[in-house]
Amino acid sequence: MMVNSIAKIIFILMVAFHGLIHLLGFLKAFDLAQINELTQPISRPLGFLWLVAALILIITAAIAFKVQWWWAVASVGALLSQVLIFTAWQDARVGSIPNLILLTVALLALGRLRFESGYRQDVTSAQERVRGLPVETLTEADLQTLPPPVQRYLRYVGVVGKPKVVSMFAEMTGEMSRQGGAYFPLTAEQYNFFDQPTRLFFMKGRMFGLTVPGYHRYQENSAAMNVRLFGLLPLVKVDGTVMFEADTVTMFNDMCLMAPATLIDQRITWQAVDDLTVKGTFTNQGVTISAMLYFNEAGQLVNFVSNDRWDVSAMKQYPFSTPVSRYRNLNGYNLPTYGEMIWHYPDGDFVYGKLHITNIVYNIQTTERAQTR
Repeated sequence: MMVNSIAKIIFILMVAFHGLIHLLGFLKAFDLAQINELTQPISRPLGFLWLVAALILIITAAIAFKVQWWWAVASVGALLSQVLIFTAWQDARVGSIPNLILLTVALLALGRLRFESGYRQDVTSAQERVRGLPVETLTEADLQTLPPPVQRYLRYVGVVGKPKVVSMFAEMTGEMSRQGGAYFPLTAEQYNFFDQPTRLFFMKGRMFGLTVPGYHRYQENSAAMNVRLFGLLPLVKVDGTVMFEADTVTMFNDMCLMAPATLIDQRITWQAVDDLTVKGTFTNQGVTISAMLYFNEAGQLVNFVSNDRWDVSAMKQYPFSTPVSRYRNLNGYNLPTYGEMIWHYPDGDFVYGKLHITNIVYNIQTTERAQTR
């Protein structure tokens, strides 16, 4: 992350310096200073354009990476600069190098933005779907059909007396890896909607100093995972029935760990195993999966284990678990803030992901607040 920040600073300084150099063309055209480095004459109309290019490039340096549309300003500045350089090629041709860098970075930013826009559109559509849904208060009566360990967990989390959960937004940091590969850092956010089980997960990873965004979508009766270098070059693209079955496990995992209030959902059936263990079975769109939930004496859920999740890279099912810990209060709820994602392969366990949850907010974009039944 520090390398990425340093690279951005260097880029911004380069653009700012490149912009300031364009002032020389303006000064020469209007005889405001003697510029020996520019040997070719510059007309006043062209001199005015050198000033415009300078201002656009300086503005680019000021807004780079801060606003989504900075790439458009950068592209205009680079193209105008290059046209002016062609008019004074003998003296200014070296300016083509920063223009090429600027255009490349701007196009990469556009690629990431366009890739992310699909995720944003899906979020907006789902938010519109739940907007205005009545959100009742979750009461003790809602817990009575649940096994005792699940009841204790929901009381520990603190869901009783608070609104039932229709949607969820979460932010996280962490690292992930493919088997045999190095871990790469990431930041991620996701939206879940529970009226129609939906999971929209968007991450920004860093591999070899390069940005690798990925979008993991589960909605209606389909699921897809799409990872692209700079949002442009496909690295991973998986969808289909197996992906949907795998993500149905992930959806239920989210409900258990990050949105426990949703465990009163009628699409879940429960089987008590002992005082600290239950089996949950979740059905969505005709797909049924199950998982074992393990609790401790304090009422905390400490592990989720399922045999129904597909490893789509191998197209096989292996036991999958997500041990969690570090419970703390997030916006009024006692929730786990650290978890690992583990495949239990025949030749040994593989921790492919480690996530730190930094924020969870429920019922975003619902307009009618909790109402007691």
